[in-house]
Amino acid sequence: MAAPVVTAPEAVQAPESTAPPGRRRRGWRRLPFWLGLIAASVLFLYPFLWVVSASLKPRSQVFDNALIPKQFAWENFVNVWTVAPVLTWFFNSVLVTLAAAVAVTVSSALVAFGFAYFRFPGRNVLFGLVLATMMLPTAVTMIPVYMIWNSVGLATTQVPLWAANLFGSAFYIFLLRQFFLGLPRDIFEAARIDGASYWGLFWRIAVPLCKPAMIVTFVFELKASWSDLLKPLIYLRDTELYTMPRGLKAISDQFGQSGEQQWEVVLAGSVITTLPMVIVFFLAQRHFVYGIATQGRKG
Repeated sequence: MAAPVVTAPEAVQAPESTAPPGRRRRGWRRLPFWLGLIAASVLFLYPFLWVVSASLKPRSQVFDNALIPKQFAWENFVNVWTVAPVLTWFFNSVLVTLAAAVAVTVSSALVAFGFAYFRFPGRNVLFGLVLATMMLPTAVTMIPVYMIWNSVGLATTQVPLWAANLFGSAFYIFLLRQFFLGLPRDIFEAARIDGASYWGLFWRIAVPLCKPAMIVTFVFELKASWSDLLKPLIYLRDTELYTMPRGLKAISDQFGQSGEQQWEVVLAGSVITTLPMVIVFFLAQRHFVYGIATQGRKG
């Protein structure tokens, strides 16, 4: 009896693409979004990259618009520490910025919690008046505020740079109030039944649950105070009290009056001033992005 002939199975051709057609179409539809995102990223990153590049160039090549220097001048970052007391200005900025950020975060959170938790007549009207202060331009209150600080003998100190934040900020009050309103009120009522004080409600319940919002407020004010030039220009007279933005302005003015613009030194100081904020954002980006996203959903 002859053995049966076994034929080899026909080769199965693999599909050209394992992705379903619908997914491929969605991928092509998102292509303009990714291209726009890349373009926006390049647009925002280019100024910072240009400053870093220019700070590493010799004086004759600062404005040649080449992102990669033909000749690296590392001595610019050494010279910036010798032409002025930059280290003193840096520590002044750190102290003033931390004081301003902590003061406005705590004070705004207290006021926001009061508007979110307590029910009292005229609450909405009072909150509307707080928000109405955001409509006042800085130039309107600049002279009266200076006269107040001058009357108490603090107009030439660093106190006006941060002490005004002890009274909160309308924008941060609004931001934090929206987070506090999103918390279940039953948690606070249960804590009150257990004997918790109002301070306990705020510090032990509201603050931990709204930590992302507190970090957003802290980082926002940290950046605003760190880069502020207007207030130091108004109040600071002593060189030893200058902050970094005020000090860089003084260096630029000094070089301009001498007829020799040493922009490479000014740009090196600008890089030194910018890097701390970049580091702070990377350290707090998880809470920062979550806080912004949460606020957007509550919108």
